[in-house]
Amino acid sequence: MQTNRKYIRKGIRMKEIFSKYNSLIKKYGFINTLKKILSYINSKFVSLISPIQTIKLIFFKNKYLRELNNIFNNSNYERVIIWRSSFGWNVPLFQRPQHISNNLSKNNCLIFYEVTKMTDEVNTIKKIQQNLYLINFQNKLFAKLLEKEINKINKPKYLQFYSTDWTLSLDTIKKYINNGYKIIYEYIDDINPLLSGTKELPVNIKEKYEFCLKDTENTFVIVTADNIEKDVIAKRGNNKVAFACNGVDYDHFQNIDKSFKFDDEFNKILSQNKPIIGYYGALASWFDYNIIKYLAKKRPNYNIVLFGIKYDDSLDKSNIIKYSNIFFLGSRDYNVLQNYANKFNVCTIPFLLNDITNSTSPVKLFEYMALHKPIVTTAMPECKKYKSVIISNNNEEFIKNIDLAISLNKTTNSEYFNILKNEALDNTWEKKALKIIDLIKKYE
Repeated sequence: MQTNRKYIRKGIRMKEIFSKYNSLIKKYGFINTLKKILSYINSKFVSLISPIQTIKLIFFKNKYLRELNNIFNNSNYERVIIWRSSFGWNVPLFQRPQHISNNLSKNNCLIFYEVTKMTDEVNTIKKIQQNLYLINFQNKLFAKLLEKEINKINKPKYLQFYSTDWTLSLDTIKKYINNGYKIIYEYIDDINPLLSGTKELPVNIKEKYEFCLKDTENTFVIVTADNIEKDVIAKRGNNKVAFACNGVDYDHFQNIDKSFKFDDEFNKILSQNKPIIGYYGALASWFDYNIIKYLAKKRPNYNIVLFGIKYDDSLDKSNIIKYSNIFFLGSRDYNVLQNYANKFNVCTIPFLLNDITNSTSPVKLFEYMALHKPIVTTAMPECKKYKSVIISNNNEEFIKNIDLAISLNKTTNSEYFNILKNEALDNTWEKKALKIIDLIKKYE
């Protein structure tokens, strides 16, 4: 029976992988998907079985032990947190995982953050800042060495991961619990196959979701939206639950480089001297392409600029870039993104209303606030909470609100811009990280 269950699980896993690859082909095309697969295989398996790395670890084991002991003995920390995911650190979309880890490390948490060879050149361990280290957990020998040393530490230990992660198995989570770890389960989005890029919800995600919402003894649940919180409370009550929506590095988005040189494509748009309605983020099936097309038709005197990545094939199907005043410019690195967004006259989040967006806390919302730019969105629940956000319930209202937002200025509408600033400062990543710490400290 156990053997049959094992083969069934493998069959389901293969089906999920093929579904994911099919989604990638729609998104990137066959050739680019093949390149990504080869890169993934190299990072996950070829580097893993590298004899040089294995020999190096065996011969220099004592060196690594001294390095780890130096970290444990000379760092000021109250707890150890291992972040497990295939998200990586040096990715163009520098988002919640990095920000939360960064701020936890500044508040007496010793963080070991999992990276991938696709995103980070880390064979074993790399220091980012005090109390924050990148770890290649695919290097099994080093990972075992690290976890063996962590197990010797007489301080609270945690495993932290996202609800959307489909790489970490439930069996692995249970092993951590058996070794004395508690779980920090970040329930950040609707549990939905669209977010996984698969036709059906991966079993791995579903299993962890069901386990973490049931396990009130070992699991702390962090929620990012009201709808998510309702789901958690219905299943486990208020036991070990904290609300910490997404946030912003306020100083980063205030750090505008006035001498920054834009690329030619963006300079051409700026040279037209039209008001710019801007968006950055994923271009996905939950993006309301029709409302943007409607805006483009009704307001040809506005330019609409979209920065981001194609999450699926919805952008291509929408034919949106056929409009002369709509520009899709691809993604921009987080380190320079604020310079581009600072040129927007109005920032927008034009999402459809569905299960995904009703449970979404958009990171860009708080970044727009920190830029002190007028914000116009559709009627998403997590956007309606804030006074600085101008909510649109239909296409006509969206256009009227865009017109209104363009007319706002800091001289005659100072109260509105003060609200933008204050709501951004109320939602810094440091405050979100402290919400997590406040929760777990109660039980330490």
